[in-house]
Amino acid sequence: MRIAVLSGKGGAGKTFVAVSLAAAAKQACYIDCDVEEPNGNLFFKPEEERTRRVSVMIPKFDDEKCTGCGLCTDFCRFNALALVRGRVLLFKEICHSCGGCVLLCPEDAADYTQREIGEIREGTSGSVHVLTGMLDTGESSGVPLVQELISNIPSGETEVIDCPPGSACLVMESIKTADYCVLVSEPTTFGAHDLAMAVELVRLFRKPAGVILNKCLPEKNPAKEYCLQTGVNILAEISFDRETGKLLSDAKVAVNTSPYLKAQFLDILATIKKEMRP
Repeated sequence: MRIAVLSGKGGAGKTFVAVSLAAAAKQACYIDCDVEEPNGNLFFKPEEERTRRVSVMIPKFDDEKCTGCGLCTDFCRFNALALVRGRVLLFKEICHSCGGCVLLCPEDAADYTQREIGEIREGTSGSVHVLTGMLDTGESSGVPLVQELISNIPSGETEVIDCPPGSACLVMESIKTADYCVLVSEPTTFGAHDLAMAVELVRLFRKPAGVILNKCLPEKNPAKEYCLQTGVNILAEISFDRETGKLLSDAKVAVNTSPYLKAQFLDILATIKKEMRP
């Protein structure tokens, strides 16, 4: 069972939920796809962590063979190539590694070379297998790193993908292979607005989904009202609690300390399994 945890905005509690789901399960794999700012490993503190670099293919050009015809620069829709004084200039940070320039070149002046964009860290924390993607500073796209993370998930009983915040390309890449999507929201108007975008995204991908309302207070909850008005399934409501907040600020896995939270997340896992049954 592969569960993707996402939220329309940062700060809603997405990592708290993802870490809690993985820790509450008996055997789990936690995959941190928030490659621009991963922090799940701060909670799990994986042991015997192994690191490997991730590279993408980018073009390189032979100036002696290149005639400056401009076919490659005209083809590139990402504006990663420019023709300057008869020579091709590559802006490697925005190259999408499509390979079109290599295929089109009539003089065979273009070839491939590798460029490192980040790394994957892998380790264990108790019964949880932890995979973390870390994008290098200055890189414009973490999509290839997320793709590499997803393709290296070991099969397990429960796989929890901690998605990046928002609803852009990185999130779409993170939920492609998910069996179920858990959306996390907070009790604010801003939270409800971005929850609506996340709901639209999972519906576009035709993924079964449910919402966890986090940091709930006795006051009005715009996110809950949105769910009730639109028929979005509410998996659970987690109350705002200062003790839980203190545990999280100390980078502690809350379900390992709070029996109440552990029981709540076990119920969430059971509900998800039930909803996934044909």
